[in-house]
Amino acid sequence: MFVFNRLFEKKTLARELLALSLVLGATAAQAEGPSLADAYKVLASRRMVDLTHSFSPSSPVWQGFGQATFTTASDPKTYRPYTLEQDGFRTTFYSMVGQYGTHVDPPAHFHENGITMDQIPLREMILPLVVLDITPLLGTDPNHAITVQDIQEWERKHGRIPEGAFAALRTDMYKDWGNPERFKRYPFPAWSLAAVQFLFEQRRITAIGHESLDTDITPTLDSEKWVLGRGRYQIEVMAHLDKVPPAGALIVVTWPKVANGLGFPARAFAIVP
Repeated sequence: MFVFNRLFEKKTLARELLALSLVLGATAAQAEGPSLADAYKVLASRRMVDLTHSFSPSSPVWQGFGQATFTTASDPKTYRPYTLEQDGFRTTFYSMVGQYGTHVDPPAHFHENGITMDQIPLREMILPLVVLDITPLLGTDPNHAITVQDIQEWERKHGRIPEGAFAALRTDMYKDWGNPERFKRYPFPAWSLAAVQFLFEQRRITAIGHESLDTDITPTLDSEKWVLGRGRYQIEVMAHLDKVPPAGALIVVTWPKVANGLGFPARAFAIVP
């Protein structure tokens, strides 16, 4: 009888341990959240919006830099251009400033001790996206600089800006991309210093972006200098922000990993809920 009872107790304990392990396994799986495959299915099912301009030698650029040139790459020994007919491939030699087209400005662009573009963490390249639309204000103030009050009004409508977000300023200037002189106009709608300070200090965002060639219209680019001086990056010359909701989207932005790079064309797109 004693042996039977011990055997029964052992089998009961084994069943209980098995049940517990199953519960713990299920709990652990829940704690880990959805798999990457599940996450991909969700992301792949969503609409995506390209936030990047295609650029060419005729694209608008700050007058201090000058236009890009694209030429056919050549054999460095013979100087003969490579062709599909003779070589089976073709390629292009690009000559341009880093800040060309839709591009990233890393902190080192303005500050000697700032991080360069290859040092920006990967986790800062996919972020919650908020779009701050000031186009309704441009009818009466074409060169409006977004204010803290504008941001607070946005939050009353759409909720508090999440920590770690990417804040993009919508002005619809991108629609003038095909008209370089119009696109390069000065002054233009922009960020105010108080607005970017509020976003980074009070809302603790990660980065900003805008449609214009510069962050602000102060003679010393106060807003841009402040943002980069805080170790944060920005994306300039964005496009199609009018096709993204004010909140709820994600932004993915990346660029070539140039060693000690001070800026380069970037590719940015939004994943829309």
